[in-house]
Amino acid sequence: MGQQETVATSLADTVREGIGAALAEVDADLARRYPGDPGTRQPVHTVYVPGDALTAGTARSWGDQALAALDAHAPDAGALAAVLGLPDTLAAEVYDRVRAKLTREPVEDLRIDFEDGYGSRPDAEEDEAAARAAALVSAAHREGTAPPYTGIRMKCMEAAVRDRGIRTLDIFLTGLVRAGGLPDGLLLTLPKVTYAEQVTAMVRLLEAFEQTHGLASGRIGFEIQIETTQSILGADGRATVARMIEAAEGRATSLHYGTFDYSASCGVSAAHQSLDHPVADHAKAVMQVAAAGTGVRLSDGSTNVLPVGPTERVHDAWRLHYKLVRRSLARAYYQGWDMHPGHLPTRYAAVYAFYREGLEQAAARLAAYVAKAGGDVMDEPATAKALSGYLLRGLDCGAVDPGEVARLTGLTRADLDALAGRPTTAMT
Repeated sequence: MGQQETVATSLADTVREGIGAALAEVDADLARRYPGDPGTRQPVHTVYVPGDALTAGTARSWGDQALAALDAHAPDAGALAAVLGLPDTLAAEVYDRVRAKLTREPVEDLRIDFEDGYGSRPDAEEDEAAARAAALVSAAHREGTAPPYTGIRMKCMEAAVRDRGIRTLDIFLTGLVRAGGLPDGLLLTLPKVTYAEQVTAMVRLLEAFEQTHGLASGRIGFEIQIETTQSILGADGRATVARMIEAAEGRATSLHYGTFDYSASCGVSAAHQSLDHPVADHAKAVMQVAAAGTGVRLSDGSTNVLPVGPTERVHDAWRLHYKLVRRSLARAYYQGWDMHPGHLPTRYAAVYAFYREGLEQAAARLAAYVAKAGGDVMDEPATAKALSGYLLRGLDCGAVDPGEVARLTGLTRADLDALAGRPTTAMT
């Protein structure tokens, strides 16, 4: 067939145009509901600190305590590898990166807790703590010592504590605005959500605050904490999480699984409440499907087994935490909660091992895909997207370096962003 010849068709252009017109609303709905990954960094963890325990040096103190725990219970790479079962090929590089991270940026996301971790206090006391939290957060951002992400968990929208939660949020946000403005990386957590209408109420609350202070509409987002059975399955038998994401009107940034409240609401006895219990897996699978493609991210919960006491007990707690974090990562829950400074060494050891052990294979597969070189695995665009996302997450948390990713793939950060369907950023 010559280049000037055309192939034969049977359908008139009006057929195609009619189908396009009929699906125009669907196209718009898909674009609105499923915008894809926002392209921003996702922290690997959230550290929870009660509102009255926050100090200007909290993040640094957690890093120092974590380093002290390593010095006391795993003073070198071989010792940590023996505890966690790290292969010899990874031990030194993981250990060195963990220590560097604890020195440079021990906390990626700090949540100041005014809910369960804080409890019920006299109003004047909580007012003072919320105002103080705002002052400390603002000062940390001015001084360049703030973690990349910081915010508060308010009390929930249930009637008994609703007014107190709203007041605490108002005091905190007002304090930030008056001290210089809302900082980048501000994260707010709405706990114990049971009805989508509670999410809508949070939206109206934030809209009112933005209007009062002349802020751009949608400037303030929030996390939805999934820790009640009603947040997974409603009284009418319908799945609830997707309705909550819709009710957030684009403000939902992530879904956080609450291990112990959710397990308890399912009747799981205290001894068996864990991230890997079947009820946890079911809830998180529902969260994962509901959030897929929406740009809303997922966070796993926490373990309440603390690495404290004699070395043998610390090692047992570290092994458990490491196993749970690795399990979460394999299931695409790239964030979790850390409740004690002693959890930081195993959080970062698990995250760094996860990204470093797969670095060369992922890079080779991605380079072959881009070069159309083939190989023993035939990857599709969706897999290239996942491979790019894997490398980008490794870069964001410090598990891998830009230079080694560029060397192994021949790709820039902008190339990786494009393959992952993210907005383009620089790889530095």
